[in-house]
Amino acid sequence: MSVTHAAGFVASGVGCGVKPDGATDLALVATDDGVPVPAAGVFTSNLATAAPVQVSRAHLAATEGQAAAVVLNSGNANAATGASGRADAERMCALTAAELGCTADDVLVCSTGLIGIPLPMGPVLAGIPPLVAGRGVSTQHGEAAAKAIMTTDTRPKLTAATSDEGGFRIGGMAKGAAMLAPNMATMLAVLTTDAALDPATLHAALEAAVSESFNALSVDGCTSTNDTVLVLASGRAGRADRGRFEELLASCCADLARQMAGDAEGATKVVTVRVQGASSVEEARRAARKVAESQLVKCSLYGGDPYWGRVVSELGSAQVAFDPDRVSVAYNGVTVCRDGVAAPGLDEAKLAAQMQEREIEVVADLGLGAGVATILTNYIDENMGTS
Repeated sequence: MSVTHAAGFVASGVGCGVKPDGATDLALVATDDGVPVPAAGVFTSNLATAAPVQVSRAHLAATEGQAAAVVLNSGNANAATGASGRADAERMCALTAAELGCTADDVLVCSTGLIGIPLPMGPVLAGIPPLVAGRGVSTQHGEAAAKAIMTTDTRPKLTAATSDEGGFRIGGMAKGAAMLAPNMATMLAVLTTDAALDPATLHAALEAAVSESFNALSVDGCTSTNDTVLVLASGRAGRADRGRFEELLASCCADLARQMAGDAEGATKVVTVRVQGASSVEEARRAARKVAESQLVKCSLYGGDPYWGRVVSELGSAQVAFDPDRVSVAYNGVTVCRDGVAAPGLDEAKLAAQMQEREIEVVADLGLGAGVATILTNYIDENMGTS
């Protein structure tokens, strides 16, 4: 599992003291020989961009899509820290590069945690040499890295997949809890693959995968300063079918996104909102997001109440093409509204049982076209602290 699943990558995680409780807080994902490979990144849309995002973007541009490593810390976001924060992010890259034997531009950097507090560089700089020295290819090394990037997460998020033909592999890790809203979330994700792909192809595949996974995830309506998804490709497995790679990468990203939704700050319900029959994909996406972000809809789901009227109301106010006499709504396959009115012959017992499930799919059919979109969300039982 995780980032060591793909050939050619090592990982590690240590505690350096950024977190006051002594938990692990420094992670590394790197090529096993320190040599740069094709890489790509997708970053936050928030204009209050954190220093690590600025530095990673700059390094990918300078290398034309190459990277040998990603160094990550939790417990401090290094965001809203100005020029000194950017210098600190650069120092993390430079020291990691020196330990690996590559250039500073070949290292990408991520941070997550509290915003507006200077990163304590003493512990970070002291922690990087043992972090690099402790890198390895085992599952345990990958898990240690995933644990080291957790903030309010209750468990690490790991994924791995192998192509059907036994060829290339993809591995990944992520963290994410509160501020889960498009585009992406208060989240970091690093994926690795041993497929041989050029940077442009890798970037296109990552953008498509993020669009249907992390960018289709919304929990509390907030967009973070540090959102980052990175992928590195060692090429050890040789050339891969592009379509199959895109499919598998999207599957891994979707798996990580669902794990984040299920672990977000006391989540008690994981909800998939699917809107179909819209006049376009964009209108379907807009309508699904309107339903997914409705606090009234979330409250009814939390209470196990199939109050489809709230769903219809949100659809009607989503500023998309809408005909109240054509809309249908179903919860976990049980149709509760058909053609804009209560569905006849409803199996109340079956519906009640479905509403108690932890995972609920709300499907709304607008009956107007072929547009389909899905948004993943949840109901947060408690979100009282900072991350």
